[in-house]
Amino acid sequence: MSDRPLILLVDDDPDQLRLLTLRLNASGYDALTAASGEEALARLAVSQPRVVVTDMRMGGMDGMALFDVIHRERPGLPVIILTAHGTIPDAVDAARRGVFGYLTKPFDGKALLAEVEKALKLNAEAANGDDAWRREIITRSPAMETMLEKAKLVAAGDAGVFLYGESGSGKELLARAIHHASPRRNKPFVAVNCGAIPEPLLESELFGHVKGSFTGAVKDYKGLFQAADGGTLLLDEIGDMPLPLQVKLLRVLQERQVRPVGAVQTIPVDVRIVSATHRDLAQEIAAGRFREDLYYRLNVVALSLPSLAERREDIPLLANHFLRRLAEKYGKDIRGFAPEAMELLVSSAWPGNVRQLLNVVEQTVALSTSPLIPFTLARDAVRHGAEEFASFEDARRRFERDYLTQLLKITDGNVSQAARLAKRNRTEFYKLLQRHQLDPALFKPGK
Repeated sequence: MSDRPLILLVDDDPDQLRLLTLRLNASGYDALTAASGEEALARLAVSQPRVVVTDMRMGGMDGMALFDVIHRERPGLPVIILTAHGTIPDAVDAARRGVFGYLTKPFDGKALLAEVEKALKLNAEAANGDDAWRREIITRSPAMETMLEKAKLVAAGDAGVFLYGESGSGKELLARAIHHASPRRNKPFVAVNCGAIPEPLLESELFGHVKGSFTGAVKDYKGLFQAADGGTLLLDEIGDMPLPLQVKLLRVLQERQVRPVGAVQTIPVDVRIVSATHRDLAQEIAAGRFREDLYYRLNVVALSLPSLAERREDIPLLANHFLRRLAEKYGKDIRGFAPEAMELLVSSAWPGNVRQLLNVVEQTVALSTSPLIPFTLARDAVRHGAEEFASFEDARRRFERDYLTQLLKITDGNVSQAARLAKRNRTEFYKLLQRHQLDPALFKPGK
């Protein structure tokens, strides 16, 4: 791969494209060309140019329409527009909308090169020449790179960020990256899985409690909002948060202060919230399970992580990274995957995403007796993972439902007795049954 900066040139005039390509190549750049706005977008889906230079007037999508799409999908990518129909109002409008540069034809070659150099310098300054903030995210996927560009931009501010992605796709890693790229980087990063903590304990875990406020509260506890003060708090699986607690969370976000369980006084907190979910919150809101006002409070900027199946070019990169790390952990001299094994990994479904890939690689490393992971070992691990791999949340829900079902069977559907066995009050136990759509009447004798 060339170290020369890649510039995407877009023009429906082939002579103009050739001239621009020659000029840029002679000045130390690599030129990627597209004869239309539509072709340019296709190029952007598989490449990472540093600057786009586009003609204004083209058949189909014109230069400003192309810019609008680029600005929406890759806001950090500078766009320079060339036109033979330039007017001062056009230039002012283009600048107002965020176009980096605007040159009228016939333009001076030196002026264009100066604009390209200026755009590259701005890009370099924005990146600070430092990728330490995203060092845990391993990718060469254009879709991931585009998403990371947006993440770097939003990290500089303090807006709430909402991360969408399937279980195992790396939402917590992205949240950490945003924290490391932000002015809060030297303060705490705290993560909590809202779906993994029982409902009665979640309020105390988030907001804290005072000694004696409930059975088991033997000392004061600050809670995660106070622990993250000055830093970033990740509310993972926010879609699983119960409605009563959503009301309290909204109040905390509005007032920027928490009241621990059992406390009289409130405590100010300064926390940047990053939320994450694998659920479709539009459906949750429509079903009345998630508050719309809380959603808009949290979802100032939304970032969507592609699934592993949508970034297959990353599978060899990730698999080999995990292999090196795990071979060292297990003290084995394993150098890579057999070609057939790697082909299998690249073509597999990966319902558990990156987390499942890590699990599969660890299985193959633990069982391998040769320097290369063979196809058969990879095949067996993928099959085992596809059959048995489940996210923590899915496994927890399955266990909870099986546990409640067993209690109802033991007690013949007697909710009071089942609640006592579970050491839960009757109201809370009914909520658990409703969550899993279990009807105690179905477990009574004779049913």
